[in-house]
Amino acid sequence: MDLTPDSVTDSDRINAQTSSPSLRQSILTGAIGFSLTSFIVFATVAFAQIWMYQHVGVTGAYLVWIALFILLGGGALSPVVKGNRSLMSFYAVFGAAFLLYGVAWMAAYFTLKLGAGEWLGSLAGSVAMALVIAAAFRVTRKALLFSAVLFVSNSAGYFLGSIIYYTWGRPAGLALWGAVWGACLGAGLGAVLHLAQSKQAGATSTQ
Repeated sequence: MDLTPDSVTDSDRINAQTSSPSLRQSILTGAIGFSLTSFIVFATVAFAQIWMYQHVGVTGAYLVWIALFILLGGGALSPVVKGNRSLMSFYAVFGAAFLLYGVAWMAAYFTLKLGAGEWLGSLAGSVAMALVIAAAFRVTRKALLFSAVLFVSNSAGYFLGSIIYYTWGRPAGLALWGAVWGACLGAGLGAVLHLAQSKQAGATSTQ
């Protein structure tokens, strides 16, 4: 799972320099794309959670939702990086990152439940995701920065969305929770992916 420029041709690298999205564009792409992704996944939770629990179990249901996030989220975020990196390579990295995020979050949540479990899950999941992305782009020095960006964006979206959910209830509140959480985390992912690439090149475009 290598997403460094060394894995592409010189012509790809030249094209990427002129077509790579700016920081602002990366944040917007991540926010919009991942918000839609999360809205769709959370909608399946709102309308099919009980059915899924009965047929595949709690763990199986969570794994299905993680798979949906990887499939849809990878496609939504790929425009941020696909200028000089293959789509399949990005899917491999994003898939590993989000899988570890999901596992870390579930472990914390199922152990400590509401409150502490949610905060610890957000922290552990964000760090896991950041480490995978930093390693894939060979910018491990930025792992702490990436962790902080993802933790803040992830937590903001999760807890803001939960307020909407507890106010509106199912199913609308749950679907909106997904949209809000996805927008915040997607913005963080867009920023992190942009910074991971710009640090390799030694420059950051913010126009």
